[in-house]
Amino acid sequence: MESGKVVLFSFKRRENGVDDVTIKVQYCGMCHTDLNYINNAWGNTMYPVVPGHEITGVVTKVGTNVSGFQPGDRVGVGGIAASCLDCDHCHRSEENYCDKMTFTYNSISSDGGITYGGYSSMLVADKRFIVSIPDSLPLDAAAPLLCAGITVYSPMKQHGMLQGEAGRRLGVVGLGGLGHVAVKFAKAFGLHVTIVSTSPAKEREARESLRADDFVLSTDQKQMQAMARSLDYIIDTVSAQHSLGPLLELLKVNSKLVLVGAPDKPVELPSLPLIFGKRTVSGSLTGGMKETQEMMDLCGEHNITCDIELVSPDRINEALARLALNDVRYRFVVDIGSTL
Repeated sequence: MESGKVVLFSFKRRENGVDDVTIKVQYCGMCHTDLNYINNAWGNTMYPVVPGHEITGVVTKVGTNVSGFQPGDRVGVGGIAASCLDCDHCHRSEENYCDKMTFTYNSISSDGGITYGGYSSMLVADKRFIVSIPDSLPLDAAAPLLCAGITVYSPMKQHGMLQGEAGRRLGVVGLGGLGHVAVKFAKAFGLHVTIVSTSPAKEREARESLRADDFVLSTDQKQMQAMARSLDYIIDTVSAQHSLGPLLELLKVNSKLVLVGAPDKPVELPSLPLIFGKRTVSGSLTGGMKETQEMMDLCGEHNITCDIELVSPDRINEALARLALNDVRYRFVVDIGSTL
């Protein structure tokens, strides 16, 4: 895939160990991270790369030490394949911050090999890095929750955005795969939601389909000034280079902006909006396993899924080209089980 095109690639998974679960992959969401690794945008791709960390499927085999899963179970695997399980972060169920964390793909596994992701017919995963998918959630629309969902849920929970306090206002920057799920979580918990976008074409859908309360064009200075100091939180999902200065001005004094997008070039962070507004900027990387299962169960209770476009494996390259142009509403999901 050094050409930036996805082609068929045959490889062998490890044998199912005593702590392992073998999964027949049914669906795999297509994340912007996949595009970055395919194109080596971050300079650390190990070719051949098999992308995919929004994986749903059905258990076909379990190891002798596995008690929480059995053949036929509906399960999911996100961005984490392994961690040390013994550090302070792992003990706090924050495996996503373990120094020895192994990603589901493009990482070095404990046996020295390269991990391969969910654009494949089957997967062998450690029992500790698998979540159950509630029966109420379709496997295709649930798949992106394993990255897009937990990526926004974790910081929203950690920073108190989901406590259901009356009148709290959240700004969601960017209405894409991550942004639309953030809106759904926020509305489920009663927040007043403002979407900040560069695209006026998204306003109608934002208000009518996602029930956003306000929509602001970030390119319109008058609209931005009218919203100054109006928000309690901002979650920034944009994966392209941009300035945080105008966004920080939307926050009330002593409020927070959380970055969850991963631009391949540094964002601009002016100091004055921070100093004069006593504001905080932080980042967040996916979530731990306990939190991921909690999120998935909550989605089952509130019927929260992702808005997806299904694509067959033979149209992955077409979907990637559209993803590069942000031409998707709002997440591509590869229908692995239909052909592989």
